[in-house]
Amino acid sequence: MTDDVLDYSRPGPFTSLDVTQLPLIEGLPDDPVGICAAVQSLVIQPTDAAALGISEDRIVEKNIRPVNELVTVLTGLDPAPLHQARTPKTRVVGTCRHFATMACAFLRTWGIPARARCGFATYFVEGRGLDHWVTEYWDAGQARWVRVDSEILGKGHVDRPEDLAPGEFLTGGEAWAQYRNGLIDPHTFGVAGTDHAWGWAEISGNAVRDLASLCKLETLPWDEWGRMTAAYEDRTGPEYDQLIDMVAAACAEDDPLALTRLFADEDLSVPRRIVG
Repeated sequence: MTDDVLDYSRPGPFTSLDVTQLPLIEGLPDDPVGICAAVQSLVIQPTDAAALGISEDRIVEKNIRPVNELVTVLTGLDPAPLHQARTPKTRVVGTCRHFATMACAFLRTWGIPARARCGFATYFVEGRGLDHWVTEYWDAGQARWVRVDSEILGKGHVDRPEDLAPGEFLTGGEAWAQYRNGLIDPHTFGVAGTDHAWGWAEISGNAVRDLASLCKLETLPWDEWGRMTAAYEDRTGPEYDQLIDMVAAACAEDDPLALTRLFADEDLSVPRRIVG
């Protein structure tokens, strides 16, 4: 489940809280799903924020990567502990990645193994896989990872958002494997609200981001590195496809040593400009 190489019960660079912030989470529920549900009232999507008249200088909060900085914004808007629901205008502006990563951070702070996963949700639009992030935590009793969509808990998109069924969410690697096996049309996978961000390159990009997340570097959904940009511009070929095949296989096997070895590849490793 975990290994000293990748201990998912401990925070990473983007999921660490400052010591002074630890009292803010003391009132959170003690169960994983309850923790994920609490995050729902801490983040607001950029489109919803704009509709409420939240200023443009706050919309850029969606570009914040570390959770401790997100919490700093939250407490600047409302100093209350984080188990107390915020009004929409006092939530930090973020995407599905921020819901997933914040939940992951809180779970890890409590010593619960957790990971943010980057991929595609199939439950928002029928016949489409939309760019999305979820959280998963380790259920020791069932000896398995449980996927939770913190953003939609209680909203009826699926029967059990607290335990997503197989196929409801596909990681980037899972979607890539299905594409390579001819099981999905890649043109039905992409970013909602765009005309151009669909197809195999979007799938490969999320496969690389999911690898990074499994290596405890939860990047932004639009971060690009390695040969991602070249893929989006259709300037890669069979060699790159084979590299993504390796990414998909390593993520599926979930072997910490294999993941970290592959992540050291110069085409896959997150550059210092993003981590810093």
